[in-house]
Amino acid sequence: QVQLVESGGGLVQSGGSLRLSCVASGFRVSSYIMNWYRQAPGNRREQRELVARISYEGISTEYADSVKGRFTISRDNAKNTVYLQMNSLKPEDTAVYYCNAHQSDWWGQGTQVTVSS
Repeated sequence: QVQLVESGGGLVQSGGSLRLSCVASGFRVSSYIMNWYRQAPGNRREQRELVARISYEGISTEYADSVKGRFTISRDNAKNTVYLQMNSLKPEDTAVYYCNAHQSDWWGQGTQVTVSS
């Protein structure tokens, strides 16, 4: 059974940092490009925004323009885990953050990130 479990969200002041984790089970993350998405308050699931993406071995990464230079995606295939380090957080980063195996319909329950001004 495939499962993705995100954690690490919380309430933080503007300028603060959080590190999100996504632990996978039921499949090997090493076989997938992995993504972090976010869904802002009031948005529908179809409006989830791709925040970051990482290649199989972590050599290549991509970021949304809105988070470049502030967020870093990484992976530990031995731990079957993907991370998102978020620095210099802004109120507009407030959202539920989800990890996803690329081109799959596998999603976790998400973790809430709230940034206060």
